[in-house]
Amino acid sequence: MKMVFLDAGTMGPVSLDPIAALGELILYPVSTHEESCLRVSDADVILTNKAPVDDAVMAAAPRLKLVCVAATGLNHIDLEAADRRGVAVRNVAGYSTESVAQLTFTHILSLFCRPAFYDAEVKDFTYSRSGVPNDVREPFHELNGKTIGIIGMGNIGRRVAQIAAAFGMKPVYYSTSGTSHCKEWPSLSLDELMGKADIVSIHCPLNERTRGLIGARELGLMKPGAYLVNLGRGAVVDEIALAEAIDKGRIAGAALDVFSTEPLPECHPLLHTSHPERLRFTPHIAWASHESLDRLVRMMADNIRETMCV
Repeated sequence: MKMVFLDAGTMGPVSLDPIAALGELILYPVSTHEESCLRVSDADVILTNKAPVDDAVMAAAPRLKLVCVAATGLNHIDLEAADRRGVAVRNVAGYSTESVAQLTFTHILSLFCRPAFYDAEVKDFTYSRSGVPNDVREPFHELNGKTIGIIGMGNIGRRVAQIAAAFGMKPVYYSTSGTSHCKEWPSLSLDELMGKADIVSIHCPLNERTRGLIGARELGLMKPGAYLVNLGRGAVVDEIALAEAIDKGRIAGAALDVFSTEPLPECHPLLHTSHPERLRFTPHIAWASHESLDRLVRMMADNIRETMCV
């Protein structure tokens, strides 16, 4: 069995030995669409994290039996073409819940508590030279009593709500599927949530219902002191509208781990706002704790073993 990983470079230093033990594993750091078509010609299994696998890629792989996705989201896989060709598609769900929830609160606490600002105050000797034993010129804010509006109440959304409640926050949510299955916290319309929340935290998949869900109108409903946090998918948010909202002070700030185009282009408006201090970024790493990566590889190996009967 030959397995071709089109973008193994996205996996970092994690060992792929559990997968390699199942057959011949060929690794490519990244692949363009044209390269993908050439590289899968004799593949039984295609492995991909973010590299698109469309009908053309599948057509170039006459032996293909399985597309194994190193993620939960399937928006980069042509599921209709796979079904038509009799190719199984297997993703991995639940492996990164703790990792994403943890980075969500890393961002939230960074926005509310501004640790980088205070760290710099000490390291650049501003504090040492102040003559004052405690510098409280810019007090930080507490999470207790704040409302967090969660968009997408799946496994990750529920975990974020649990952690928020432990901080004394008030979770509410908007169901992007239209099914308010979670009864533990209030379900609101999108407009209600945007207007009520002190933090809007996005944890939904990207699909036809969520693409462009948060645009200029929705951002305009937010409180001037509210923050937007996106650890779902970049294209859920109109990033141009977000950059304008940040520049004009319509919202207090934002933190993003995901972007419509990845990596984020150097010319992107979010990298050229007049108020960069209102923004926090990470390069799509929320899913990639050491523990999460280990779980991901083991679950991918299980998917291959079960589907290919090896």
